[in-house]
Amino acid sequence: MEPFLRELPFELAYTPEKIDKSEYPEIRDIKDLPILVSAIVEDVDVLISGDADFAPLEMGRPEILTPKGFADEYC
Repeated sequence: MEPFLRELPFELAYTPEKIDKSEYPEIRDIKDLPILVSAIVEDVDVLISGDADFAPLEMGRPEILTPKGFADEYC
């Protein structure tokens, strides 16, 4: 998987210093909120995470996938 991931185009995404949690979807583990906010603010296409706290979020963008879900859909 690592050689495949090295070939993907990417850009760095930054986390805002201040986050108003009322402006974003509720996530069980508040420590995951900066990751979610960064993905939303930076308008990423896909957020790949094995963290189960992201699984229940239903969003159009970014698409939230597990590593296996990403491989199944895009490989």
